[in-house]
Amino acid sequence: MGVLERYQTVLVILAVLGGLAAGRVSGVPALAESLILVFLMVMFFGAFARISPSSLWDAFGNRRVVGTSLAVNFVWNPLLAVALGALFLRDQPALWVGLLMLIVTPCTDWYLVFTDIAGGDVPLATSLLPYNLVLQLLLLPVYLYAFAGALVSLPLDLLVESVLLVLVVPLVAATVVRRGLVGRKGESWFDGAVAPRLAPVQILFLCLAIAAMFASQGEVVVEEPGVLALIAVPVLVFYVINFLLGLGIGRALGFSYEEVACFDCTILSRNSPTALAIAVVAFPDEPLIPLALVIGPLLELPLLSLVSQLLLAIRNRGWWSNVERSATGLD
Repeated sequence: MGVLERYQTVLVILAVLGGLAAGRVSGVPALAESLILVFLMVMFFGAFARISPSSLWDAFGNRRVVGTSLAVNFVWNPLLAVALGALFLRDQPALWVGLLMLIVTPCTDWYLVFTDIAGGDVPLATSLLPYNLVLQLLLLPVYLYAFAGALVSLPLDLLVESVLLVLVVPLVAATVVRRGLVGRKGESWFDGAVAPRLAPVQILFLCLAIAAMFASQGEVVVEEPGVLALIAVPVLVFYVINFLLGLGIGRALGFSYEEVACFDCTILSRNSPTALAIAVVAFPDEPLIPLALVIGPLLELPLLSLVSQLLLAIRNRGWWSNVERSATGLD
């Protein structure tokens, strides 16, 4: 990871503090509010440009780990989000919606890094990326309409507009630019010269969006400083439950260590920028929803670092090799 990637959590905290400070300057909150969407669209352009369209087809070759991962991410996780919200946030419907949006959007980038750190199967993890990307684009509006409609006002036209603006437009633009550059210079040149420079762009514009959001909504945070901390508890519970669930499923299905490391990182990593971008447009009258989603980047990197170290400890102590032998009937 580069410097910006290693210190993303610190940068997000600085963006929060900088945004709160800037929001106290006259005229800044209105300007910041107008820039949030622009920053998020640039961030997604950088994310989508790194994805090769051909990988969408390559992903269809795997069945076992891919199918199980999709079942957890798109069936189990939405139900778990509803249950955790009912348990911890039933008196805070806006935070409940924020938690739902965070948990139902699986990651499309960071899980690859932590799969690699944990010694997992990176090519297998890469094959999951197109599924995670396409299905969350299609299903996030469905989940919101099914589960969030009873909690907050959710106009359908704003929901559709949010998906088009912050996801579809950057995706189309990134595809056109990538194909143009690849056609002129070749895919190897793009992957070596352009793609590595896009990751810092994503982090930079995510931090700018977070700073702008806190600058525009600083009064809400100042008035209710403890509210945002409430969402941290169910997020931590989510990580504990899914980490153990990943190990249990891996044991039951006889996954190799490399497969279970990939699987765990995939069902734990969340795509908080996507949820944040949708929330900014879809819930203009519910500032706590996008603000709650900032807890994602703050918690995700430290937690995923811990998960990768726990997985390595399991491998280094030989615990998973015993599980594999038992699962295959060799003991």
